[in-house]
Amino acid sequence: MSRIDEARKVFQRIEQAWDDGEKTVMLTITTVKGSAYRLPGAKMMMTNTGKMLGTLSGGCLESDLYGWAEKVMEDGQPRCVNYDLSESELWSLGIGCKGTLEVLIEPILPDDDFWQSAKDAIASDKAISLAIELPTGRRVLFDQSNPVAGDADDLPEGVVNRLVERIDSRTRAEVVTVEGQRFYVDTMRPNEHLIICGAGHDAVPVAALAERCGFRVTILDPRKDFNQPGRFPTAAHLIVEPSQANPDELKGNWWLIMNHLQLRDEAALKLAINADAKFIGVLGPLSRTNEMLENIGEKVDSGPIHAPIGLDVGAETIDEVAVSIVSELLAKRSARLAKPLHGSEKIHG
Repeated sequence: MSRIDEARKVFQRIEQAWDDGEKTVMLTITTVKGSAYRLPGAKMMMTNTGKMLGTLSGGCLESDLYGWAEKVMEDGQPRCVNYDLSESELWSLGIGCKGTLEVLIEPILPDDDFWQSAKDAIASDKAISLAIELPTGRRVLFDQSNPVAGDADDLPEGVVNRLVERIDSRTRAEVVTVEGQRFYVDTMRPNEHLIICGAGHDAVPVAALAERCGFRVTILDPRKDFNQPGRFPTAAHLIVEPSQANPDELKGNWWLIMNHLQLRDEAALKLAINADAKFIGVLGPLSRTNEMLENIGEKVDSGPIHAPIGLDVGAETIDEVAVSIVSELLAKRSARLAKPLHGSEKIHG
């Protein structure tokens, strides 16, 4: 799935390359069949001086991709490059993934109004969608459900409809065929915002791992000595009692309740429910969660409550518990049933 944070980092690096007088290209995985290291929508950038940001594989394809990127930077023409990772003899790399993938390589020029509009839209941190006729044709950019750049009036109605439909559903990028022509369609959405209620020692690895897995993290805890950048360097900090926070300012987020103080946990749980949480994970036994819900006058079905939070992996240490918790978050975000991959024909079902 496409995340706007990845696109933002790519465009920030592209803009820096422009300032340095370098030519740039963006590389995007458009399709994957079978198993591959990354999924459609994954992006990276390259410059004519050999600089790169991001990755589309485990490091096995980037060197070959750079050769194609050089050609695109030379003639300014986009290209689609296909890889069959099952051809071990061809690559002589013993690549573990056995799937096939297509990569779109596009020149990103500072005087191209379309990409300037895309850069600005990505910086605004709202859901955006784009469609590109592969490999060199029409293109359009939507901000929410409104076209803001490109050839919206010239696109088939089926492509425009697909762009609008995708805004409210976080789905993977895809290639669709409309009127005999292939279109790459991609919706980029802001990363999920995870509010961790509690700044104890066990929250530190949870916050760090969640951030590395693409969540934006806020720590909600009134204790200034605990809820501070030295302990949570990549998180935002909300230093108030849960009972004092305004639920209207925290709408639609993901929550973890892990204060280890029942009264504060109860206040945090009520706050999350009133803030229309998308996910509420509660640390500790189910009986404790049920007791807290009863104490605050709520029912088990008052919200998307997951208790006890975490996957059953036999976790004991705080780092192991963090893995357990974040694993459930990832499964929920991807709408997947968390189970072993053993015996699966495909990694990405």
